[in-house]
Amino acid sequence: MASMSVLTRDEAQTRAKLLDVHRYTVDLDLTGGDDTFDSRTAIRFSVRADRDSTDTFVELKPAHLRSATLDGQPLDPRDLTGNRLPLKNLAPGEHELRVDAAMRYSRTGEGMHRFTDPTDGEAYVYTQLFLDDVQRVFAAFDQPDLKAVFELAVTAPEGWTVLANGVTEHTGDGVWKAAPTPLISTYLVAVAAGPWHSVRTEHRGLPFGIHCRRSLAPHLDADADEILDVTRACFDRYHEKFDEPYPFDSYDQAFVPEFNAGAMENPGLVTFRDEFVYRSAVTDTERQTRAMVIAHEMAHMWFGDLVTLRWWDDIWLNESFAEYMGYQTTAEATRFTGTWTDFGVARKSWGYDADQRPSTHPVAPDAVDDTASALLNFDGISYAKGASALRQLVAWLGEKDFLAGINTHFKRHRFANATLADFIDSLASATDRDVHAWAEAWLRTTGVDTLTASVDAVPGQWTLALDRDGSRPHRVTVGVYDRDLGDGRSLVVRERYESDVPQDGSRARSGTRPALVVPNDQDLTYAKIRLDETSLETALRGLSGVPDALTRAVVWNTLRDMVRDGELAPADYLATASAHLPEETDLALVQGVLAFATGQIADRYVDPGQRPAAVAALGSLCRDLIRRTEDGDNPGLRLIAVRHFIDVAAHPDTIAAWLADGTVPGGPELDPELRWRVLSRLAVLGAVDEAAIAEELDRDPSATGQEGAARCRAALPDAEAKRAAWESMFATDERTDLSNYLFIATAQGFWQPEQADLVRDYVPRFYQDAVALADRRGPAIAEAAGRWAFPVHAVDADHLRVGEACLHDGAPTPALRRKLVDQLDDLSRTLKVREA
Repeated sequence: MASMSVLTRDEAQTRAKLLDVHRYTVDLDLTGGDDTFDSRTAIRFSVRADRDSTDTFVELKPAHLRSATLDGQPLDPRDLTGNRLPLKNLAPGEHELRVDAAMRYSRTGEGMHRFTDPTDGEAYVYTQLFLDDVQRVFAAFDQPDLKAVFELAVTAPEGWTVLANGVTEHTGDGVWKAAPTPLISTYLVAVAAGPWHSVRTEHRGLPFGIHCRRSLAPHLDADADEILDVTRACFDRYHEKFDEPYPFDSYDQAFVPEFNAGAMENPGLVTFRDEFVYRSAVTDTERQTRAMVIAHEMAHMWFGDLVTLRWWDDIWLNESFAEYMGYQTTAEATRFTGTWTDFGVARKSWGYDADQRPSTHPVAPDAVDDTASALLNFDGISYAKGASALRQLVAWLGEKDFLAGINTHFKRHRFANATLADFIDSLASATDRDVHAWAEAWLRTTGVDTLTASVDAVPGQWTLALDRDGSRPHRVTVGVYDRDLGDGRSLVVRERYESDVPQDGSRARSGTRPALVVPNDQDLTYAKIRLDETSLETALRGLSGVPDALTRAVVWNTLRDMVRDGELAPADYLATASAHLPEETDLALVQGVLAFATGQIADRYVDPGQRPAAVAALGSLCRDLIRRTEDGDNPGLRLIAVRHFIDVAAHPDTIAAWLADGTVPGGPELDPELRWRVLSRLAVLGAVDEAAIAEELDRDPSATGQEGAARCRAALPDAEAKRAAWESMFATDERTDLSNYLFIATAQGFWQPEQADLVRDYVPRFYQDAVALADRRGPAIAEAAGRWAFPVHAVDADHLRVGEACLHDGAPTPALRRKLVDQLDDLSRTLKVREA
């Protein structure tokens, strides 16, 4: 990996001025075995007439470059340097480049990923070419603003189906041809091939299809109506919002194995991680998340695919827009109307946390120098903060003017590329408001503003002042609540009103002092909120009495931020959760609060000596939720409670009995997900051995079962098990390299807070081994190592010093460096929380 060159912005700009790329004709042969496939490419392009003879290059990363010809003249394959084949002395006019190469399959989810299903032995391949991985599949001028037509032919084994961006036709002898695409960027080309199970239909004259591995067929069939209903509803809603019709010839959605992202917006062929084909029971919130991802990726068909960024500094134009539209359109067009509550409690914190780290960047950064730097910006800022900024823009601008500007943007730049300046100009054409100033304040700045409320009251009236620590203008809804005189536990809305921050001045409002005042009541802006003293006391005592789930999400986020900032004791957060979650009706809130309470407070923020009490409190809370759901009226809440009870079980007896009986008393029955969850926790507690893991794997030999077994084996509290797990993750023999998913599963099992002494010596080893691994296996595994294999439970100053030394002297790759910077900043914050 180290020998491969990244593309700089200056190089891309230079090449875009030289070339117009017209058409790629790509022929892939997938019948040559498990390691490599054949790739033959013809690229028709022209050098602009105002140029003299010039040099440029094409990118590819072959296992073996057999031949290359330029305008019929052979090029020397030995001229390939890293991933660049030079093209010299190009005269103005038309040219054709032909490349014949053997390319290597991937096991990391990059390029052409190959997977063999352990359930039935069937093989599947699919492409993931974002951000600059088209060159792992075929030769290309790999930058987003050199759009072209792509014509693909794929030779596949007998019994396979080939999917692509356009409608595919089997022409015989295993050859599949895809309809030529409109003008699209290189990173959006897609192929997925294998013995797919497919459900096909038509909508508004277009072929729609959903696809998965054969072993998942019963599970896809069970949910096909829901998936297709959501797809049709979102498709129709976008055609109500957008003037430009859907710009491609079909709409396939393929659920593929070992996929790194949630999904990828390939035009006409969206790929999803196949965990969205549910093998086990899930909550309605999880179904809502799947619906939102469907809506998110469909929004990209317009914003990202039809109109594409010119360079990667404008990635927010893709992701922030799709993120906002995904949540908004799901709420408008489907039965899942609570998406913004889920966003508020589960997604928005991703942006808040990222924006308070040293690696923060503007939503729209001024400069992204190269593709390696660009890849680092696919984070909580480009997604969650960017979507929050757009939601605030809609609140300030009005949805009518916002959509008018969007439609102008599509009309101006269809099948072309655009920049932030183009986008803002399109919005400005639809309104008299100063959108350019708004963009400078919101999109070019970093950090999280804090809005702090203070309330003064005299008989008959009260006044709210909102102090802003930050620089952005905010339009917020203020929620005003009184205690319900008929029910002392409940709160009722007195009024909601809009307020601009900074304020021209505090305005007195009539009435007595409210029990609770919530700035940003409907979560329309992006800012940390600090309640006034009376409101904070009301929230801690009466949070479950707040009538609106989205308002409760704002308050829970406030408490979360206060814990992270050392302003609220972790024990007080746990006490608030114990008091109010048993009354909570919104599943996203229950899941979000329990996830933070378990993963951050119990496992990190409390001192080791206090952890048993924290875990016991969470176990008691989950047991209470299980008791309250015995009537079967709320299976989703019960499932959440059961999952978290398993995760915090301090003693094996209860959950071991569940596993033996195959059910929780009163339900649910233990499906594969719950069985592996129980077994993983029993492994941490030392209550199972290798024989039990092997027996469970015999029961469930699926890919998910393989991952579950790897997680359990790594979690065993045994020195030999830890050594074997470590070697499997960081071994230097590519023949034994774990796939991306098996790597993550092993890493998830390895570090356990109960096993700190056992794995202490691995903390410094992580840095040396992770640096070598990232350099050898590339950014996807580097990101996985930095996220999942990081010793997150080693919370001490010595660990922080070792990590900072690695950043200074260890030369980690850019992808690993970013993860280490973030993880070490979180570690520093955790130490401060413990000291508070």
